[in-house]
Amino acid sequence: MRIATYNVEWFDGLFDRNANPLIDQKWSSRYNVTRADQWHAAGQVMRAIDADCILVVEAPNHKTGRSTVDMLERFAGEFGLRATQAALGFTNDTQQELAFSCDPHRCSIRHVSMSAPDFPRFDGTYSIDLDVDAVSDRIRFSKPPFEAELMCHDGCRITLIGAHLKSKAPHGARSKDEAMLISIANRRKQLAQVLFIRGRVDQVLDIGAEVIVLGDLNDGPGLDVYEELFARSSVEIIMGQSQGPAKQLFDPHAMQMIEKTGTNPFSARFFPARDGVPLDALLDYILVGPSFGKQANNWRIWNSHSDPKLRANSSLQQALITASDHFPITFDF
Repeated sequence: MRIATYNVEWFDGLFDRNANPLIDQKWSSRYNVTRADQWHAAGQVMRAIDADCILVVEAPNHKTGRSTVDMLERFAGEFGLRATQAALGFTNDTQQELAFSCDPHRCSIRHVSMSAPDFPRFDGTYSIDLDVDAVSDRIRFSKPPFEAELMCHDGCRITLIGAHLKSKAPHGARSKDEAMLISIANRRKQLAQVLFIRGRVDQVLDIGAEVIVLGDLNDGPGLDVYEELFARSSVEIIMGQSQGPAKQLFDPHAMQMIEKTGTNPFSARFFPARDGVPLDALLDYILVGPSFGKQANNWRIWNSHSDPKLRANSSLQQALITASDHFPITFDF
């Protein structure tokens, strides 16, 4: 089985208000990329990774007159993908949905929603004291995670938690001081979200079930200067690094960053500066439960800049660059 996560930047911009594909020479929501080029590039990438189950981050917006499921299934049909059956979790107001697509001949997927007094459904409100003032802050996800049950045809059942966490970027800041305040506030909110997710992971592990957390977590070990203020990154909290081996999740790329071994892997490349210097970051993960074992060779970042096999395939290399500012992650088991 191959599980994947792929953030397709502003996938929504490739469909009109009636959910019809926009395959033309007008600009997409990606800088200097036409809608036709992004459409075909995304299809080529999806076909290349050939996943049995894929989390689509930034899936097309579900709203009146449009269905995320229908758009993803139409996209799969256009490119002959095996993952032809789509499922949607809780919808949101950001125009970026979380959805799974799977190969119905290998597995099926359905949205489930666990809850507990301390950790309600992901579309609910989580109470936590963020600023240590003895007053609980009420936290809601702008993009509620997609909690799903993956049922493989051999009888294996796995809880999947697909997430797109809040960005820490100080959008709207007008000075360095304001940027610092916004960055710290955003990190507090993101940490509240990961504590919410980690609480759900513990629920799943406590009943002896398999669990995988995957998606764009918008954080990673050592990514910014504010991490020292909070002791651990969001990813380390979800992984359960402070807990025993029986409760820890694993991703080899995250461990590389934590242990500072070898080169730094990255799953996203941005161009935030005017001088055109790229910013590389590890933001996307597939964190698996302890029962999967630490088989690091089963993970792959489809990074067109660092993977020799991809550099040797110029067509796929260009498609990965054209389709999104993120690269897919796959995990085979």
